[in-house]
Amino acid sequence: MGLSDSLRKRADGVWRRILEHPFVGGIGDGSLSRDRFTFFLRQDYLFLIEYSRVLAMAAAKAPDLAGMTRFSEVLHATMSQEMELHRRYSAGFGISPEELERTRIAPGTSAYGRYLVSIAHEGSIKEIVAAVLPCEWGYSEIGRHLAATGNASDENPYAEWINTYASDEFSALGAWLRGYLDEQARGCSAAERRRLHEVFLTSSRYEYLFWEMAYNKERWPV
Repeated sequence: MGLSDSLRKRADGVWRRILEHPFVGGIGDGSLSRDRFTFFLRQDYLFLIEYSRVLAMAAAKAPDLAGMTRFSEVLHATMSQEMELHRRYSAGFGISPEELERTRIAPGTSAYGRYLVSIAHEGSIKEIVAAVLPCEWGYSEIGRHLAATGNASDENPYAEWINTYASDEFSALGAWLRGYLDEQARGCSAAERRRLHEVFLTSSRYEYLFWEMAYNKERWPV
């Protein structure tokens, strides 16, 4: 069993809770309220800004040219394609790019983004990959789960979202990250492995909290 499989097994309970979350289920069958989904779109857009900073640090810390190149490509794709997809998709729900930029960051988005950025600044390349893997791998698993069990037809207003993250193209990124982590972690100490398990599990928990935050439309209390 590779390290990535070990990480996934350790966090299985959290990932099952994500698949069972009412926000995720509501995307799958189209029953999620529009206000909850647009709240999510706004916050996810802000999250991608911080996520891009993390990818930039990954490119800088990658010990090999192939890794530097791949992380640079993912950074470019995130900023030029995925964020553009968010802008276009948001426009379909009546949210302009200017409104996206003016969105106030929610507590959960801020906490998750700061956690990832701190790992990127202070951690090794292995820790960075372990930190971002629950997002890339998790969204692919959610997309494929909903495509198989939900309603991905045009009747579902969230069908495009499902099909995007269920795609082979998106799945390939998670597969590459898993393989890269397994390769970089060869020969690492028991202490390093424990640290990578901790980082992966924490990011998995933040992924769950992000769905919870969007479902409850979390605001700053003061």
